Amino acid sequence: MSDLPIIGITMGDAAGVGPEIILKALKDPEIQHICRPLVIGDAAIMERADRFVRTGLKVNPVRTVSEAGFRRGYVDVLDLDLLPADLEPGQISAQAGDAAFRYLERAVHLALDGELSAICTAPLNKEALHKGGHPYPGHTEILAELTGTEDYSMMLSAPRLKVIHVTTHVGLIDAVRMIEPKRVYRVIRLAHDTLKRAGVSEPKIAVCGINPHAGENGLFGNGEEEEKIIPAVEKAEREGIRVKGPLPADTLFFRAVRGDFDIVVAMYHDQGHGPVKVLGLDAGVNITVGLPIIRTSVDHGTAFDIAGTGQADEKSMKEALRQAVELAPKS
Repeated sequence: MSDLPIIGITMGDAAGVGPEIILKALKDPEIQHICRPLVIGDAAIMERADRFVRTGLKVNPVRTVSEAGFRRGYVDVLDLDLLPADLEPGQISAQAGDAAFRYLERAVHLALDGELSAICTAPLNKEALHKGGHPYPGHTEILAELTGTEDYSMMLSAPRLKVIHVTTHVGLIDAVRMIEPKRVYRVIRLAHDTLKRAGVSEPKIAVCGINPHAGENGLFGNGEEEEKIIPAVEKAEREGIRVKGPLPADTLFFRAVRGDFDIVVAMYHDQGHGPVKVLGLDAGVNITVGLPIIRTSVDHGTAFDIAGTGQADEKSMKEALRQAVELAPKS
């Protein structure tokens, strides 16, 4: 077991379902066979969460990574001890928002120092995060700042489909304005390099158009494909990257799921998120690429409406852990 990667799992917002889905995922023997999981959060909150989900796992608080025993039947928790054990589930809490940031901050430092092979994040709540004094749009922007990364992108992974985004959390009009050849090229390169590191020898990459039918030779739009996308695709092709596009998004995702491509470059948030979520909210994984560390995450929110009930589905957390192991550096 000592040769398995150590995956740091941040607890996320403690008032949400994060602690519950972590415990449910770690109960699965498969997860124990592929990695050494270390939760970064609050031991008291994890103990309380097991009263909701009843896994029978015992929480083992530790202060350093080296103290973790990674024993069957136990959950090692790097205990930051930031929250009261009686924190109300399902409620916005500035204290929980600040704690979620602190868990992530500790995990990043440990990963940068080489003590963790990868990070897997449970969901945080943006309103709580902001009330806790951290006005970020989400995990991705925090990770970029903590690692000093300027060139990064969001990748979604689901069974049979991977999608990487040129733009994400901006309005559609702003997204079209922000798309430009240098950015499109960088995302194509990120997609290629990420899959190469994961063991895909010659990744096949497809690039979405912006307009219906990818503009259909100027019939739709104002030449955005010719101006913003084609120069990037041509540059990548000259460098030997196997890339095609711009292609009509309405048929491209079907072709990718069929196996024609390893990854799709989407131009904006809903163009990429929609097809992945149609394949199943419980199977999607969010991956931040371009960072000096590996980070995967569940592709759902804190689900305050069911927090504390034990009903939350752990499938996305298990898939996020699998992806973290798959993408972790091999030594």
